[in-house]
Amino acid sequence: MELTPEQERLFLDRNFGAVGTSMADGSPHVTILWVDYRDGLIWLNTATPRQKPANLARDPRIAVTVWDVSNPYRWVQVRGAVVESTREGADDHIRWLNRKYHGDDDFSFTPGEQRLILKIRPDRVVSDL
Repeated sequence: MELTPEQERLFLDRNFGAVGTSMADGSPHVTILWVDYRDGLIWLNTATPRQKPANLARDPRIAVTVWDVSNPYRWVQVRGAVVESTREGADDHIRWLNRKYHGDDDFSFTPGEQRLILKIRPDRVVSDL
């Protein structure tokens, strides 16, 4: 499923995403993340050993809601599945996201973490645009 140009713009601009995954017991796990959109896929950047990668390794289904920071009543929610989880390029991607959200490449890596790019295929899109 493709996003409209206006929906894509919410991912491409400096807006945040609320990301929902499922814990092993079925309860929800929601975090706020920086978001990206490339080649028809949503890109998220996280790290091991955080909860999201563990949840998604067990159940790749995910929901991402992004809202316009200047008007939170403008939003898009995407439900889908992680189709790729890769370390390749993840350090460069988090620096790119840091530049997008903070204006510089100076991302502070936490010792012992390995960055991951999660690529999500949109299966269902709902929005107020």
